[in-house]
Amino acid sequence: MSHGDVLMKAQEMAGRMSISGVQPKLSVSRQGSHLIPVTSGGQFILKPQTERFPLLPQNENLCMIMAGLMGIDVPPHGLFDLMDGSPAYLIRRFDRTKDGGKLRCEDFVQILGEDDKYRGSMERIGKKIRELSSVPGLDVQLFFERVLLNFLLGNGDAHLKDFSMLETDDGDLRLSPAYDIVCSKVVIPKETDCALTVNGKHDKITRRDFLTFGDGLKIPPKVVSGILDRFSQGHSTVLDEMRHSRLSADLQEKVQQIVEERYQRLFGHQDPTPKQIP
Repeated sequence: MSHGDVLMKAQEMAGRMSISGVQPKLSVSRQGSHLIPVTSGGQFILKPQTERFPLLPQNENLCMIMAGLMGIDVPPHGLFDLMDGSPAYLIRRFDRTKDGGKLRCEDFVQILGEDDKYRGSMERIGKKIRELSSVPGLDVQLFFERVLLNFLLGNGDAHLKDFSMLETDDGDLRLSPAYDIVCSKVVIPKETDCALTVNGKHDKITRRDFLTFGDGLKIPPKVVSGILDRFSQGHSTVLDEMRHSRLSADLQEKVQQIVEERYQRLFGHQDPTPKQIP
């Protein structure tokens, strides 16, 4: 398929697929060495290049790679070139069994009964995860890590549909693998830090806000500190991966500036020890 074929198919299939959002995307299955668009039973999601957001496939692939490097569970994914040479992002669906069956998976718009994916807080999601998960203590920690990563990578568009609960083959209910992680601030410079509030704030998020957030999720303070230390130590790994990405030099520089500012805000300026008055 060419880039034009993908856009045309995505438009034809809009409304008949379970995948929504502003970015054109296709549900596809593999037949031999080919990917075939399907309306049901798809094994993969294909996202082509868009005119509105330059290099978005490269952006998402990079952010998902960096998520994996930071220990976050992500599905198999990657970039490949369409017949006309334009890049597309491909990710395996995690709500499918090996034999093609479908696993029950609901995002937090469905779980919370909301009609606006941008309404609510990260704390509300975390509280519901603790209520629903078969392993609540672990899943709220994994959720905390994802909120932290989205902040560090400049993804201010992480909303209720970007977090889901998945029923496993064993019948357990768990936080699903991560998905839809992009550096959105590089294409929407004026957006806030977080689409959903953290500690009551959309913007100007600090380390103190994450400490309060972790406390609200009932994560032990030592565990929260350990997570923050691990992500701080991953700074050079994130930057190295960025330099090897397929982003243009201009976008690499812009993403690096965003990431550096976030790391500096959380790890470079700790609250100073109060000075004694002489």
